[in-house]
Amino acid sequence: MKMNLPNKLTVFRVILIPFFLIFLLVPVTGSADKWIALAIFIIASLTDMLDGKIARKYNLITDFGKFMDPLADKLLVCSAMIALIELSRIPAWIVIIIIAREFVISGFRLIAADNGRVIAASYWGKFKTTFQMIMVILMIADIPQLAIVTTVIMYIALVLTVVSLVDYLIKNKDVMSGEM
Repeated sequence: MKMNLPNKLTVFRVILIPFFLIFLLVPVTGSADKWIALAIFIIASLTDMLDGKIARKYNLITDFGKFMDPLADKLLVCSAMIALIELSRIPAWIVIIIIAREFVISGFRLIAADNGRVIAASYWGKFKTTFQMIMVILMIADIPQLAIVTTVIMYIALVLTVVSLVDYLIKNKDVMSGEM
C-alpha cells in the first residue's frame, strides 16, 4: 500500500514519541531538555491537526488513517501523561480515567472492524484530544504563573474525556448489541 501524506504524518507522529519521552524524562542536555520535549510534542500535535485537514481537503481519507490517526493521538497523549505522572505534574487517577476511556473506545473499534466497519473520531473526541494536548503542553512547560489555568484545562480535558466516551457509546451502541 502506498502511503499518502496524511498517513505519513500520522506515522511520523508515532516515530516522534520516543524522542519526546527521552527529552522529557532522561537528562540529555540539562535545562534545555524540557523545551526540546515541548517542541517535539507541539510538532507531533500539529501533525495531528495537519493530517486531518489534508486528508479531508484532498479526499485522502483511508481506513488506515481512520484507524491509525486516533491510535497515534492516544499513544502520544497517553505516553506524555504517564511521563507527567512520574514528574508529579498530573494525578494518576486522572490519567487512569483517560486511559481507561481509550481502552474502551479501542475495544469498540476492534469489534466494529471485525464486522467490516471503521468508526472515525467524533467531534467530542477531537475536542477531548485538543484539550488533552493543551493540558500536556502546559504541564510540560510547567510555568508557575499558569498553574491555575493548567488545572482548569486539566479538568476540562477530564470532563471532555467522559462526555466523549458517553457520546461514543450512545452513537455506537449497535456495536455491542451485534446489530451492525
